[in-house]
Formats: sequence, C-alpha cells, structure tokens
Amino acid sequence: MNLSVFPTARDAAAALADHIAGALRTKPDLVLGLPTGRTPVQLYRELAALTERHAVDFSRTTTFNLDEFLGLRPDDPASYRRYMERHLFRKINIDRERIHVLDGSAPDPEAECARYERAIREAGGVDLQILGIGSNGHIGFNEPGDSLMARTHRVTLRPETRRANAALFGGDAGRVPGEALSMGMATILQARSIVLLATGVEKAASVERMIHGPITTRLPASFLQLHADTLVVLDEGAARKLERRTENEERRR
Repeated sequence: MNLSVFPTARDAAAALADHIAGALRTKPDLVLGLPTGRTPVQLYRELAALTERHAVDFSRTTTFNLDEFLGLRPDDPASYRRYMERHLFRKINIDRERIHVLDGSAPDPEAECARYERAIREAGGVDLQILGIGSNGHIGFNEPGDSLMARTHRVTLRPETRRANAALFGGDAGRVPGEALSMGMATILQARSIVLLATGVEKAASVERMIHGPITTRLPASFLQLHADTLVVLDEGAARKLERRTENEERRR
C-alpha cells in the first residue's frame, strides 16, 4: 500500500479531494465508489468547495455508495441516501440519474443486492473506490467474522458498528437498524484504484493492523493488502501506531 500522512484531518481530506479532482480531469466519466460515516464529511465539504470554485466537474461522473441500512426508505432522515444528499449530492453538479445507492426498503433485499451488482457491471466497474475503516477493521459494512461475502449482500451489524452510527439516530445505538446491505469484499477489491481515508486516534489500531498485520477475515480491511493500487490517506492521529512502530524498529537496529 502507498501511504500519505497529513498533520490534520482537514489536510488529509483536502488532499484526497484534490486526488479525486485530478482523477476526474483525467477521466470525466469516472465511476466513483463512495463511503459514508463521520470520516468522509470533511472530504465532502472539500469536494463541495472545489465544485463552487469550478475546480472539479461531476457532470459525467457515476457514483455507487458502499452500503445502506436495511429497512430504511431512501427519504428517511437517517438513511445513507439522505446523508449523501446533505453532505455531497446537493452541492455538486452531478446528474441525478448517475447516482446509485442501495435501497434499504426494497421488499426483496437479496434481489436488490443482485440488481446493484448488475448496475456496477453495466457501468463498467468502479474506477476509484473511496473507503473508510471502522474501529473494528470493517470496510463498507463487511464486518469481522469467520468468513466474508464476495458480492453485495445482507449483513448483521456488530454492536460497535451500531454505536458508531448512533449519531444518525439521535445518539441512540438501539435505534440503529440491526442489518444493512453492503458491497462485498470482491466487489470492492475489483475497483481499479482504491483510496482509504482514516482520521483520529481511535482508528490508529485498526490502521496499523490493516497495514502490518496478517490478512484475515477478522480484520476485513487487511484484504486491501492484496490490491495492486491502494493509497492510504491518514492524519497524524490515525498514523500514531505506525509512527511508534517505526520508532521501535529503529531502536532495534
């Protein structure tokens, strides 16, 4: 993996926004995979600011979001579709027909997952996938476990993941749906290029294990070690354990 460390979360987000803008200048019809959660909020602010300055053009971009809560309608205030509208889609010049988000209210969740996979294939696959990482090492809603699903699927959320999303539900983790729909690991890893953004000291342990630990289903993000074009963008907090590891290795020499 390639690694870039920045002093602050805002610096990291601004650098990634510039990276995305550069990719769009190279390929205006880019297929872009997008995450949700707390970490990408600053990234989306930076992309909105670039759009306002006419420094980036999303008019031909196609987007696919990683995941959605099961049981929530797209217009539910706590849905990831509404999250994306608030933080990004309303603030950039994207064609609404090119936006793709899983429908958590679909009557047949398995059929919705299959539909999503077909849509990704018909778009030619994801060119640039942006990811975050959970404190337990999940990416998308691919949770640690004995095995991982390859394709878009229905998943049961772990308690720590529900707690991490409580802010969308008035701070009450008990109101966070127990299930979600998520791109699978093979779908994510088939993106031509991947950038993972992680900020804050609470992500430092999972980042260190992702980069230096074994590839294991108990830390889904570790599978990014297998990808040929992955960039990890961190602030100093998320890189803290990497820095300590380097210091310890230098002392042993």
